[in-house]
Amino acid sequence: MEKKIALIAHDNKKEELLEWVTSNKKKMAQFELYATGTTGESVEERLKQKVVKLQSGPLGGDQQIGALIAEGKIDILIFFWDPLEPMPHDPDVKALLRIAAVWNIPMACNRTTADFILTSSLLFEKQDRVSPKFEEYQNKQIDPSTPEKNTRPE
Repeated sequence: MEKKIALIAHDNKKEELLEWVTSNKKKMAQFELYATGTTGESVEERLKQKVVKLQSGPLGGDQQIGALIAEGKIDILIFFWDPLEPMPHDPDVKALLRIAAVWNIPMACNRTTADFILTSSLLFEKQDRVSPKFEEYQNKQIDPSTPEKNTRPE
């Protein structure tokens, strides 16, 4: 089974991600790669490997990756984001990180963590992703007479 890796990098981190994928070119060839916007174009050009390219992050690419995660179509998220740079699409970034955590996929937000994932002995093993148990959340009764109690558990 070929694992699917999503690659995303903010502008200030694109070169770092490109250096990382280049230094791991042989391993990258063993995966199906997905990426947002110009990151995908740059990775494809650098690796000479097909990359499924989605929209740019601010134009919905982060959300497209999140949807693929929720559908079980992405196995690993490598997202070199810049925590020191303000981003107009910050809510999208937070939503993506949240969905990766909710759906229990390995996620790296920096090069060191990405290295740990890529060198893990589990990387090429078949893994059954533990799906979240949302029955309590989905089955919660909504009582219209008490709006303060109608918040769903986070």
